[in-house]
Amino acid sequence: MSLSLADRDRLDAFWRFCLDNQYFNIGYPESADFDYGYLQRFMQFSINNCGDWGAECNYLLNTFEFEKDVMQYFAGLFHIPFAQSWGYVTGGGTEGNMFACYLARELFPTGTLFYSRDTHYSVAKIVRLLRIKSCVVDALPGGEIDEDDLMRKIAAQQVRHPIVFANIGTTLRGAVDNIASIQQRLALAGISRQDYYLHADAALSGMILPFVERPQPFNFADGIDSIAVSGHKMIGTPHPCGVVLAKREHVERISVDVDYISAPDRTITGSRSGHAPLMLWAALRSRSFAEWQQRTRRCLNMAQYAVDRFREAGINAWRHENSITVVFPSPPPAVWKKHCVATSGNTAHLVATGHHRDSRRIDALIDDVIASAPVSGGSVT
Repeated sequence: MSLSLADRDRLDAFWRFCLDNQYFNIGYPESADFDYGYLQRFMQFSINNCGDWGAECNYLLNTFEFEKDVMQYFAGLFHIPFAQSWGYVTGGGTEGNMFACYLARELFPTGTLFYSRDTHYSVAKIVRLLRIKSCVVDALPGGEIDEDDLMRKIAAQQVRHPIVFANIGTTLRGAVDNIASIQQRLALAGISRQDYYLHADAALSGMILPFVERPQPFNFADGIDSIAVSGHKMIGTPHPCGVVLAKREHVERISVDVDYISAPDRTITGSRSGHAPLMLWAALRSRSFAEWQQRTRRCLNMAQYAVDRFREAGINAWRHENSITVVFPSPPPAVWKKHCVATSGNTAHLVATGHHRDSRRIDALIDDVIASAPVSGGSVT
């Protein structure tokens, strides 16, 4: 493989751009403090995890043994016996959520998917792709699902099999839906546990809540049927990936035997990256539980530092419990574009992920927000 001098110069320029902007993402929940240099030697191989990691496959270059370890780790983290679970390493949170919605639709073909308006935008795409019946539910000002509206709509539509898409950390505000309360209200409405499906989208918070002292309910012991987590967010990888985990009894319904690869396939994509499981395996093996706790605590402390700095300047910033997402009024475009801050309407946020080992970038953003804020009566408003 040979590139022209001009093409190599172009790559060199992009390399310098990447170095300069490696930690740009203050407004997005990716962690960039990783080093997979010891896995570089595997980049010369075409590693394809075709189908189910739990079965033999005639495509020999796979990382099934490492993927199994990853899934065993998450089964323990999310409190489900490994033998009663099944999941796989996905291409990201959207694929994990699609797998769960597909699973729920196969379990309840006439069911209706209920999700709040603060749910990630990809769910609307999933609804169209799966052609699943759906209903958008109102959200509270803090981003949590409006349970009153949820129950009203379930009752009004006389839905026998609700499929509830719960957010364990919304994209914009970091809100966690109260799945304990949702289950209590479904029971009071006369909907038995075997007649509904509860999915947890824990793209970011799935690697936060297991490591805090007082987590909100979010795992299998708390009543969920499936959960999706991103790998490139709190863990950190050079490309998007994730994990989805579900009850094995449900997954058996969608298994397909594929003679081409001499193995069953329960995944969405079939051919999958064999490098992603290897990276997640290495990342999970490189830190102890206590070290993940320490990393999580540092991120939470940095988020609270940002809230305190904003508030000292008279700017109404806040965050939910156990959230590293700091919400504040949207600054002028010149500020949010400069710092790559995510905005929606009048709301903006920063995310205190693992690579923010000191407050320099957060301070720089806050300084610019303060400088751009209107001043009234001697105080920032």
